[in-house]
Amino acid sequence: MNAVIEASGLTKRFGDVVAVDDATFRVEENQISGLLGRNGAGKTTMMQLLTGQDFRTSGEVRVFGENPVENSRVLSNVCFVKESQRYPEDFRPTHVFRSAAWFFPHWDAAFAERLIADFRLPLNRRIKKLSRGQVSAIGVIVGLASHAPLTFFDEPYLGLDAVARQTFYDRLLEDYAENPRTVVLSTHLIDEVSNLLEHVLVIDEGKIIVDSSAEELRGSATTVAGSRSAVDAFIGAREVLHRDDLGGLASVTVGRLSPAERLAAGQAGLELAPVSLQQLIVRMTTSDETQSERRRIA
Repeated sequence: MNAVIEASGLTKRFGDVVAVDDATFRVEENQISGLLGRNGAGKTTMMQLLTGQDFRTSGEVRVFGENPVENSRVLSNVCFVKESQRYPEDFRPTHVFRSAAWFFPHWDAAFAERLIADFRLPLNRRIKKLSRGQVSAIGVIVGLASHAPLTFFDEPYLGLDAVARQTFYDRLLEDYAENPRTVVLSTHLIDEVSNLLEHVLVIDEGKIIVDSSAEELRGSATTVAGSRSAVDAFIGAREVLHRDDLGGLASVTVGRLSPAERLAAGQAGLELAPVSLQQLIVRMTTSDETQSERRRIA
């Protein structure tokens, strides 16, 4: 596969703060990738660098093989939808969609009309009079109907209710199947989008700590639960991602278990449970003690 995005040693500093720290990764074409991490981890800064909206301090970044900064060839093929997208106060949604056709060569007006109906968006109400969810719907519609070869969604759907978010996920998958392109989702709602993702990048304190296919990441950790003595005997010298103790019981999250290890755990009377993508990322970004383990899993 061809890489749409290539970053090497990408770094961005704001004074003494390192927002993106020596990041090296690739995003392949025609994939839905997740850029995941905690608040302040560097996700938005990363996307601003990749879309040419900010200047890197050091390192290299290539989008469609070129530097994206002030590059109309690259930027005409990129759509970046932000959570805090701003519009002129007197704009109405109809103005946004009318002008979108000027900026996105692949704009699909018919698809936009379908999405407007799906999200029940009032076209002629001033944007300043819309609810947060309705403003979020505008960004979602632009991102989907742009059909840009590279589309970034920086949590623009957080204002949507559960039904509207599911509509977004459904329409994204349907349209992606018919019009493959490269999509990067940045979100805190990891469990909601986990089944959409084909590749996962996790950023923590500016560093890329996971760069893995979603399939490899799923099942890469297991929770082992039972009596504390049995759990401790089974865990032995294994590295531990997370541990909870309650009286004589223990629940420990470890890396991938082999079939033989799973059999041994069952014979020891232990319960095994899969760890969701969200749980795994929470474990990997909450404790300094797990740095070596999270890199080993990645």
